[in-house]
Amino acid sequence: MDGSGIANAQYYIATTAARADDRARVLKYGRIFYVFDRLGDVQTSGMGEQGLFYDGMRYLSEFCVNLWNERPMLLSSTVATNNFLFTADAANLDVFRQGSVAIHRGVLHLVRSRFLWRDSCFEQLHFVNHGLDELEIPLTIRFDADYADIFEIRGTGREKRGRRLATQLYDNTVVLGYEGLDRIVRETLIETNMTPDRASETGMEFYFSLSPKEHVTLELEIGCNLERPHHFMGYADALSASRFEQAATTKHFPQISSSNSRFSDWIARSFSDLEMMIAGNPEHDYPYAGVPWFSTVFGRDGIITALQTLWLNPDIARGVLEYLASQQADEVDSFADSEPGKILHEMRRSEMATLGEVPFGRYYGSVDATPLFIMLAGAHFDRTGDRQFLRRMWPHVERALEWIDKYGDVDGDGFVEYSRHSHEGLVQQGWKDSNDSVFHDDGRIAEPPIALCEVQGYVYAAKLAAARLAKVLGNKDQSCELELQAESLRTKFEEQFWCNDLGTYALALDGRKKPCRVRTSNAGHCLFTGIASTERGKRVAETLMDENSFTGWGIRTVARTESRYNPLSYHNGSVWPHDNSIIAYGMAKYGYKKMAGQILLAMLDLSGEVELHRLPELFCGLKRRPTEGPTLYPVACSPQAWAAATPFFILEACLGVTMQAERGRILFDRPFLPEGIPQLSIRNLRCGKAAVDLLLERRGESVLVHCESKQDDVEVVTTVS
Repeated sequence: MDGSGIANAQYYIATTAARADDRARVLKYGRIFYVFDRLGDVQTSGMGEQGLFYDGMRYLSEFCVNLWNERPMLLSSTVATNNFLFTADAANLDVFRQGSVAIHRGVLHLVRSRFLWRDSCFEQLHFVNHGLDELEIPLTIRFDADYADIFEIRGTGREKRGRRLATQLYDNTVVLGYEGLDRIVRETLIETNMTPDRASETGMEFYFSLSPKEHVTLELEIGCNLERPHHFMGYADALSASRFEQAATTKHFPQISSSNSRFSDWIARSFSDLEMMIAGNPEHDYPYAGVPWFSTVFGRDGIITALQTLWLNPDIARGVLEYLASQQADEVDSFADSEPGKILHEMRRSEMATLGEVPFGRYYGSVDATPLFIMLAGAHFDRTGDRQFLRRMWPHVERALEWIDKYGDVDGDGFVEYSRHSHEGLVQQGWKDSNDSVFHDDGRIAEPPIALCEVQGYVYAAKLAAARLAKVLGNKDQSCELELQAESLRTKFEEQFWCNDLGTYALALDGRKKPCRVRTSNAGHCLFTGIASTERGKRVAETLMDENSFTGWGIRTVARTESRYNPLSYHNGSVWPHDNSIIAYGMAKYGYKKMAGQILLAMLDLSGEVELHRLPELFCGLKRRPTEGPTLYPVACSPQAWAAATPFFILEACLGVTMQAERGRILFDRPFLPEGIPQLSIRNLRCGKAAVDLLLERRGESVLVHCESKQDDVEVVTTVS
């Protein structure tokens, strides 16, 4: 017996199995991400999304720690607020010998921690014997690598796969290998600081003794495609080096906190999620879209995330613009849905993408990324006044404008439409890219080419942004022409998209120019871009906030009155935080800041109900019920960059904040804070080379802006109605 004092306790409850908890934990750094359960294990059960992934391929499909041939008992686990370090506390289960308990649960304490850095996962298993007797401990680490492509895991079948290579075994190292059909060799290196007693292609076994109160630490490095010979880097050394790098990253954002602690927690998690989606990426300052399905460059997602965070950190916008400009399409390629001047939709490095089994290696099938790129270029200049960078981007803006006029407007009617050219590409090429997301009021799927309402708004705003930029560069005639084009589009849009009886704009025009008379959240983007008239903008806002669209948690993608409404679907009735942030921004732009504040508080409540205060990619669009939390969507990405950036965009809208670096001015236009946020502190908000510390206080319907600290070359101005 272990001498713990409970060996013969009456009615002792034996524990023979670990508590089941398959909810995922997530870590990400650069091109590598890790999805695992609460204990830190990678299980083959569930939805199959767990594993260690690198460049869209799964380098670990199983990774489990066993003590006495059983999974340890999970006590608790968490990911640090900065998203860097995973820690789990666990203990042994009851160990039976000859029908009785020989070692009682909770005698052996395991502290398990891990983090990602560069192309490796560093893990530490720390064992402490809290019993009164010596323990003989058998530890087994079981692993496997299936090298499945992310598209396989998502459900795309393959006729052939590459081949597993012979496992290489060394003293304290196991190397699992795979040669893909693309002739690329991929390797998973598993190395420890202790030589295992036994090692094979399926695992390592260790046997060690611990006296009472004695402890031992096992360290592992799991690397993806590491160069060899490989120098084993200890856990502590790797942790120190990675934290130094992380500290430099966090300096890019100001510090935002509130007298509402829930809001502060949400903001802290959102900043950390954004930093995690950027840290280590080879594309400098470019946020990857989301884990697990979209942990790569997406044009639309990157641009919108950059717009959401521009007032706080223009470096993201600069990084996004630079990379997308470098990938701007040069040719017509039907397989990639590309045309000259078009902006990238997504880029993948996985085996199936490399082989062309899916078209997403370098894919351009989004209709909105190109006008959004121009909008971001204009917004970045407005924010920074960086003329040198503008001159670098201007040729790419002009090429994007040319794409809009030559390729975007397929039939020359003045609207930008899409229809896919790649048989394997996306059917729907707006942000709602499910096959059934664009439909008529009777449920019929709209036939291409399709002109989405929000895309016309993006084009309108893009033309105006380009007009401003052309004027800055001295191209007055071009500026005037772009303004005339924008106004012409606005007039045509009002004539053909408005549905007076619905109180909103049609979702789209189909290939026959028939409007899709459906109430959707897309119309809210028309407020964001400013294409809607003042009167109709008011009606759109009211329609989006009525009980058919607003659930109490947020605005649905499709109103519950519509034929294809399904609150459990991906795009036809669910709620997307980023979508709500764009709508809220548009509402505030048209003067409806209380509505924007209502959405902000709904998202705040949501953050209090979801784990780690992390807004997911989307959640189900069921009506909010008293005393109940939101209904989560089972395969939503979490974290997702534009979901993480949601509070910043709505906050910018409510505060009416405009950063004018060229003039050295920060303007708050009729700032508003909802009742749930009585105070707000913003520290180290940068405007050009200067920075300010601000305190905002809600006083009735007004907000007072106090400068607690500022430099002489920046001015803070507040306007009131």
